Amino acid sequence: MSPEQVVNRFIEHIEALDVDAAVALAAADISYENVPIDPIVGRVAFEQTLRGFLGPAREVEWRVSRQWVVDRVVINERLDRFRIGDGWLELPVAGFFEVDDDGLIAVWRDYFDLATYTTRLGELTRR
Repeated sequence: MSPEQVVNRFIEHIEALDVDAAVALAAADISYENVPIDPIVGRVAFEQTLRGFLGPAREVEWRVSRQWVVDRVVINERLDRFRIGDGWLELPVAGFFEVDDDGLIAVWRDYFDLATYTTRLGELTRR
């Protein structure tokens, strides 16, 4: 698969809430970076974080509005949506995925507003 196909497949797995399939596309030493939070390094820690992150969601949609590929780097502008309880947490995101020579995601870095995420998550989980 091309780097873009790897990232597109990864997003499909996230939307299907299939953590096992998503993690299978990650390199053993993946660096998962939600800026401004410290990086999560390694497949085991990545899987645990992903399960925790997706755990409250009954449904996930990642709407990619723009996507660019530069060599082995895939950059996308997304609206990440998570159905939690009776509402949606919507988060504008700029994502950067570095795909290694083995076709695995070696670095996944997302830029977003942490306050938007935590405030909305709090609102949705208090209900």
